[in-house]
Amino acid sequence: MLLLNAFRGFCMALADSVPGVSGGTIAFLLGFYDKFIFALNSLVSGSKDEKKQALKFLIKLGSGWIIGFLSAMLILSEIFESHIYVVSALFFGLTLFAIPMVIYEERKSMKGHIGCIAFTIIGIAIVIGISTLSSKLGGGGITFEGFNIGIILFTFLAGMIAISAMVLPGISGSTILLAFGIYVPTTTAISSILKMESFEALPYICALALGILTGVIVIIKTVNRALLKYRPQSMYTIIGLMIGSLYAITQGPTTIDTADGIALEPLSFSHVAGDPILIIPFIAGGVVLALLELLRFVMEKKEKNS
Repeated sequence: MLLLNAFRGFCMALADSVPGVSGGTIAFLLGFYDKFIFALNSLVSGSKDEKKQALKFLIKLGSGWIIGFLSAMLILSEIFESHIYVVSALFFGLTLFAIPMVIYEERKSMKGHIGCIAFTIIGIAIVIGISTLSSKLGGGGITFEGFNIGIILFTFLAGMIAISAMVLPGISGSTILLAFGIYVPTTTAISSILKMESFEALPYICALALGILTGVIVIIKTVNRALLKYRPQSMYTIIGLMIGSLYAITQGPTTIDTADGIALEPLSFSHVAGDPILIIPFIAGGVVLALLELLRFVMEKKEKNS
C-alpha cells in the first residue's frame, strides 16, 4: 500500500500545484477522499490510536505529495509565464470536465435537495468575489521582493484560505492563490529556492506555510463535520466553487507581469478562435480526468481482490 498511497499523493500534488482541479478532487475521483479527510481530522483531534493510524497513512500519502509538488515547482514557473494561455486552457478543461464527474459521484447525496442550489450560487460568488477583490488590490502586481509586512500578512491569509480549498473536492488551492495574485510569485520563489538561486522570498514562503498549517488546524474539523452532517449543502457549495474557479482561471493571464509592463488579457473564446491549438490542452484536461477515473476503477478492483 506504500506505493499506492505515494502515487495517490503524487497525483494530488500535481493537482494542488496548478490552478484548476484541487487535490481533494483527485482524492475524490480516486476513491480515498473520505479516508483522507478522516485522517486529517484524526491527526488534529483523534484518539492516540487514531492519530497513530492517521499519521501512518498521511506519511505514505505525503511522501508522494512532496515528490510531486517539488517536481511541479521546478518547471511550473517557467511554463506558466511563457505559455500562460495554453496552461490556462488546460486548467479550464480540467475544471470544466471535473464538474459533471463530481455531480455524478455525489448524485445520491444531492438528489432531492434542489433547494440547496442557493449554496452553489454562494460558492460561485465567493470565488468571483476573491478574484475581483484581488484585482482591485492590485493582486497582479504583487511581488515577493524586500520585506513588506503587509504582503506577508496577505500571503499568510491566502495560505489559510488556499488549504481550505485544497482539502475540498472542488476549487484548487492554487486557484485561490491565483485569485489573490500570488500564484506566480509563489511558484517562482519556490523554484528559485529549490535551485539555490535566491532566498529573498523565503519570509513570504514561510508565511504561506504557516498560513497553510493554521488553516488545516482551524478548518479541517469544520470540513469533516460539514461533509458528515450537511453533505448535500456541502456538495452544492463545492460545485459552486468549481464553477466560480472557471472565472478565476480565465483571469490567470492578468496576474502575469510582462517585461514591457503591458497587462495580458483574460483567456476568452477569442483567444481560442485566434489560436485553435488552444483546444488541444482544453481537451487534454478531460482526457487526464478520464484516465484518473480508469485508474480508480483498476485500483478498486485490485483492493477487492487482495
